[in-house]
Amino acid sequence: MTTPTAPNLPAAARAREYAGVGTEEVAYELTEPLDPDMAGVFRGLPADDLVYRDRARAFVQDEVLPVIDGYWDRAEYPVHLLRRLGELDLVRDGVDVPGRPPMSLLASCLVQHELSRGDGSVATMVGVQGGLTLRTVAMLGSPEQKERWLEPLASATELGSFALTEPTHGSDSVSLETRARTVDAGYVLDGQKKWIGNGSAGGVTVVWARGDDGQVHGYLVPQTTPGYRGETIEGKVALRAIWQAHVRLEGAAVPADALLPGGETFADTARVLAATRLGVAWSALGHMTACYETAVHYTRQRVQFGRPLAASQVVQERLARMLSHVTSVQALLMSLTRLAAEEPVSGAQASLAKYTATRTARVVATEARDLLGGNGILLRHRVVRHFADVEAIHTYEGTETVQALLVGRSITGMSAFA
Repeated sequence: MTTPTAPNLPAAARAREYAGVGTEEVAYELTEPLDPDMAGVFRGLPADDLVYRDRARAFVQDEVLPVIDGYWDRAEYPVHLLRRLGELDLVRDGVDVPGRPPMSLLASCLVQHELSRGDGSVATMVGVQGGLTLRTVAMLGSPEQKERWLEPLASATELGSFALTEPTHGSDSVSLETRARTVDAGYVLDGQKKWIGNGSAGGVTVVWARGDDGQVHGYLVPQTTPGYRGETIEGKVALRAIWQAHVRLEGAAVPADALLPGGETFADTARVLAATRLGVAWSALGHMTACYETAVHYTRQRVQFGRPLAASQVVQERLARMLSHVTSVQALLMSLTRLAAEEPVSGAQASLAKYTATRTARVVATEARDLLGGNGILLRHRVVRHFADVEAIHTYEGTETVQALLVGRSITGMSAFA
């Protein structure tokens, strides 16, 4: 509050009068990595894996965080960031590509963690391009398809997408209705797909369709194919800096060599999805780490009632609770990832990882959003972007309910799917 005489003071005197009055909010510094590791789960990481992690972190700090709020706000797709990820060899998601150095499962998970700590849309670029499309070609493609697509997808000089989900078949993807009719020249595809990352950005789409034999097969469909139409879905409140598409296939004809020979049933599709589930869990950990870091930074810098928020007992208790959640998920994911390096994890183990991580990320994001008060809904304060994006990863590649049913089937030996 000013004194009655303040308006009559000279300008310099008025400046001194107002000095220290809380009318100018500080510019909060919220993005410095804190590397929470209370249980020591990241100690002794292999040097080769740290190279990938540190490269991803530098990319996030230098190239993502300075610009991503604008792209997210405008719902624009910064494709140049995906191209840059290709240049940095951060797209592969652990898939072996001839001529490139090995990338372990742990390295790919650390990359997902770091990218998600920066932004969910950027991490999803890698999930779609590398985790789904590149992995599908590597696992199920012919030698000729691998030679044609592996390197361009790994370098992101060609964009890739993975079209499984349909407008009326989300969780029930095994019941997909898209059809592939065999004709003399190859196949003709008809049907619709929804929520297809990169499906309207150009490049090639792996389309999952039911063939004449009634089984689900994968087909490589260039997006320039007549009869392929990808319409960018608008109005999203999550993952706004990557395009998902509603894809319509109306008499889309592809040659015989578009068929992925290793994709003979839906079980082959499921193998690709299972291989990505740990990465999604690590992505959730990246989001909750970002929220925790932001809350720590903010509460140290934000002054209320004459002291930093962090000096309050209730704030410290909430930060401790957030760190507890982060640490628990770190321990679970590191344990499963190290196990997976020795033997394939089961579907139930991968589902437990995603189920636990995304559920917990929602809790941590909510705590952080609340600790920032009104500032928590501003993009420049970081948390609300993660708050929204966690809602997307909680759903994609298998909802919470689907993951719970997969784990429950493992526990009981009985399927409860409707």
